Amino acid sequence: MGRFQRPAKEVADAMEILDQIPVSLDVAQVMARLRNLKGLEDCVAELLGRVRQTARPKAAYATCYVEAKGPDWVVVDGVQLSSQVLRVNLDPVRRVFPYVATCGTEVDTIQVAPDDVMAQYCLDLIKRMLVSAARVYLEAQVARRFGLDQLSRMGPGSLEDWPITQQQPLFSLLGDVEGAIGVRLTESFLMVPLKSVSGLFFPTETKWENCQLCPRPVCEGRRAPYEATLAEDYSRRTAT
Repeated sequence: MGRFQRPAKEVADAMEILDQIPVSLDVAQVMARLRNLKGLEDCVAELLGRVRQTARPKAAYATCYVEAKGPDWVVVDGVQLSSQVLRVNLDPVRRVFPYVATCGTEVDTIQVAPDDVMAQYCLDLIKRMLVSAARVYLEAQVARRFGLDQLSRMGPGSLEDWPITQQQPLFSLLGDVEGAIGVRLTESFLMVPLKSVSGLFFPTETKWENCQLCPRPVCEGRRAPYEATLAEDYSRRTAT
């Protein structure tokens, strides 16, 4: 099925922007993620002081509708997204919410000594915590606005079944993401700022996590255990 592009004005009108996201991080929260490594408290405190003055995490989303479905694809507002897992997850769903959330370009201006490996690592962690908080805030705002009890999400590149190249059609559902919140795609479909996340929110009765289909044994970001039986089930299921 061919891909249809909506008029630029229609796309722009559809995008909702959140650029005043309240995020509060303290030394104890960051140190907990660092497993309370000794000697880093002062470094974390100094970085957080700079981050509080600079950071402006942001997010953008749109309200879209599933228009057609195939064995391993769905068409959302005229844009084809290719993934069997996504297709199965959206089987009972009509309304979805493509989104991008980011730590913001502002925090990327913070510099630390290139030879200070631990400071670099701490700053990277703080940026990850910022974008995670922005995504959580966005999810709560969408759920509250549309009266939804629970949302799940999938993002391009999170599973082999939905490769990172699918960032391009996902971004097209939103419009000018770079102009709205400063996030752009590189030629290899990575996002800049690097501490940005993208995907689709969709309503579910049972919470879905990509981790359920990922067999990677060691992953700092794992949110749910791998379920081999579920993975086999998804590999067998096709559109009906």
